Amino acid sequence: MGLSHVKLIHYYNMRFLAPILFAVLLLTNARPVRAQQISPSTPPLPPVETPPAPAEPVFDPLHAEKSIEVGTFYMKKGNYDAAIDRFVDATHFQPKLAMPWKLLGEAYEKKHDTGSAIESYKKYLEIFPGAEDAAKVKKRISMLEEKAGQQSSKRAQH
Repeated sequence: MGLSHVKLIHYYNMRFLAPILFAVLLLTNARPVRAQQISPSTPPLPPVETPPAPAEPVFDPLHAEKSIEVGTFYMKKGNYDAAIDRFVDATHFQPKLAMPWKLLGEAYEKKHDTGSAIESYKKYLEIFPGAEDAAKVKKRISMLEEKAGQQSSKRAQH
């Protein structure tokens, strides 16, 4: 016969599958698809506008942990913007996790964004009021609020 092993398998598969495919086509009453004819004078349809999906928190502890790890790396390198982005991602992936809020406060503080630092620290204490360092964080918030008050009074004098 002269057929190789692979060709022989292919031959028997086709002998078995071809009648099945033919029967499926007959049973589904397949019709050829025709091109849609559109008049040149017909204006195009307006694009369908779908509103953007709201950025709802997505529970993903693995990504949250990885974002904290990468954010901490960026903090050590002094790239506070990148660190903030990663900590924000972590709060999105696991909103009830306190650690990214504290780290976010530290990053904002190092970036001299006292308002955002205070907000982040307060969120940390809201999520984890019994934290070991709660007193330290409260003291930090008071100090930042005092600093923000001094900065606003300096601006008012100028």
